[in-house]
Amino acid sequence: MMIQFSDKLVPYEVFIKDLAREIVAQTTEVLREPNDIISQNKAFKLFGAGNVRRWVKEEKLIPVSKRPGKIEYRVFDLKRLQERQQDYFTSTKNIWLPV
Repeated sequence: MMIQFSDKLVPYEVFIKDLAREIVAQTTEVLREPNDIISQNKAFKLFGAGNVRRWVKEEKLIPVSKRPGKIEYRVFDLKRLQERQQDYFTSTKNIWLPV
């Protein structure tokens, strides 16, 4: 069985092996990062202060360490939350309804 791309014809087995190799490479890259930790200030700069504050308020993001004057978060958690699509209609907290 062959798969036709716009520029070439590739055997199905070769396509699957290449795809699997790429998935494994991306997965191991993500799995290497869980222990990377950044400060709250750096998280504000990279992911937006409003986003980080909202995630903490909604208890979706929990600080790894809280020392006097230093709050730190896992990069993996921040990236995971950044990739999630925000659904503004499912949250029941602080909803304003006209009377």
